[in-house]
Amino acid sequence: MTADVPRPPDPGPVQVIDIETSRYYYVSMETTAILNRAPLDARVILDAAEMIRVLGHPVRLRIVECLEAGELTVTELQDALESAQAAVSQQLARMRAAGIVSGRRDGVHVRYSIADARVVQMLNCLRNCNVPIARGRHRGAR
Repeated sequence: MTADVPRPPDPGPVQVIDIETSRYYYVSMETTAILNRAPLDARVILDAAEMIRVLGHPVRLRIVECLEAGELTVTELQDALESAQAAVSQQLARMRAAGIVSGRRDGVHVRYSIADARVVQMLNCLRNCNVPIARGRHRGAR
């Protein structure tokens, strides 16, 4: 028998910003809990799975982190990531093909920026996730 764990009190409405519209709105934890249980549309799931697949590489996640501050060239990203130019370019090409980043020619350079604001939301989800990450597989777990 499991004991009922007391639920922390709802702190009341919390101010949130919608990245795509730049509008602020208030949400309570109770409302969020109910909304989080709503079933997702199949197209949303497919889009999310593709984005997660493309972002599922540490260098790509770090590129998104770097681009949050604004446009950067491959050389600037290379310096920030301490990675080879070829590796950065390869990851940018994959992200560009998926519509996650876009490039803008500036003289001889291409300046990259985030093309899909949802990647910032995903990065923020990772930042706010307080679940410890298990390393490796555990015996007996399936």
